[in-house]
Amino acid sequence: MDAISSLSELLAEQKPSSFVEIPGILGQTFGQATIAATLPMSKLFSIYEVDLEVQRAIIPRNLSKLIDYVNLYLEDRQPIYFPGIIFSARGAGHYDEDQQALRLQPIEKLYVVDGQHRLAAFQRIMETLQSQMARAKDRREYDKMEEITEKLRRLYAFPISTMTYLDINARQERQLFSDINKLPRKLGGNLAVLRDQRRFYHVAATELAAKAPAMQKLTVDMFSERGKSPEYLFSYHLLIEILIALFEGRMKSAARNNGYQYEDKELQDLVSLAGTYFNGLLNYLPEPAKGEIVWSENIQIALAMFMHEEATKPGKFNRYALEHVLKILPHVNWNNIYAGEEKDRLPRRTRIMKAYNHIKNFYQDQNAFLISDADSYNSKEDVS
Repeated sequence: MDAISSLSELLAEQKPSSFVEIPGILGQTFGQATIAATLPMSKLFSIYEVDLEVQRAIIPRNLSKLIDYVNLYLEDRQPIYFPGIIFSARGAGHYDEDQQALRLQPIEKLYVVDGQHRLAAFQRIMETLQSQMARAKDRREYDKMEEITEKLRRLYAFPISTMTYLDINARQERQLFSDINKLPRKLGGNLAVLRDQRRFYHVAATELAAKAPAMQKLTVDMFSERGKSPEYLFSYHLLIEILIALFEGRMKSAARNNGYQYEDKELQDLVSLAGTYFNGLLNYLPEPAKGEIVWSENIQIALAMFMHEEATKPGKFNRYALEHVLKILPHVNWNNIYAGEEKDRLPRRTRIMKAYNHIKNFYQDQNAFLISDADSYNSKEDVS
């Protein structure tokens, strides 16, 4: 037998049965050859690789949220949806035009361009279920073994849409990853329908924007996930941040009650209280306008966090305490919060906390003098 002098010769010696086939029609995307395919997770587990020079490190918080979402499918048998995952073959494999399939040797991998956290969530759940299976087998818990087997079967069979770039390099992958994750994304019709399957505050924001009269004046762009069109005052994402600040006194990243399981009454009560809050803002603040500093993103989040602190002093969130503290708003000098270029140069969290402390200090110093039961100043007409 002749000596093998290269990796290509070694791969050529492999039997055809060792190939992993990815069926799909060859096409062009942004001038590059691509294959679009729908694959079961069982196949994806064996063929993908993560290059940390292209991908960022896993964010535990994001991973935890995705695991919760996948468990809706496994535990509650709810349908779930994931956007397609993008891979790069980096020239690996051979496309068989007759079979319309990309063939990979076992040693060859597809590198993740977009979708690392989604794949990691499935991987983590698979490993957890396999560990649970081993323990159940050792304890001879046969009913539990059957339950775990069914979950694994459904997990392995879960279909994922993929697009694979056949011959782009690591630099192009980094650029593609950056473009995908920085640009605002408009929601397609299928995602808009699925929004009711989202977490508590996401659904609450949708309900609020659709039903609260105050939101007709504030205008929320409900058709863009991350950004907003110029004609809107609030983005959908900002509205969620404000709700979390108002009802938890936290930044969105630290939200505790943003789960998938909740009672409808809990949702409706929150929407009603939020309507009261935004109605109060319209009553006591200047007219909503993009150039008005009090309606800026950072001050709105800071204001909601302060309102949470005051509204929960009676023990739990109290509507009357909220309505009382709202009366301080006409007296705050919003232009004194930031000095010079601070509102543009300080880190976002610092700007929010600076505004929060300004409002809090003003309220502690002045509320006894400025708020009375007689309400000696005129407020705007109620819009509710």
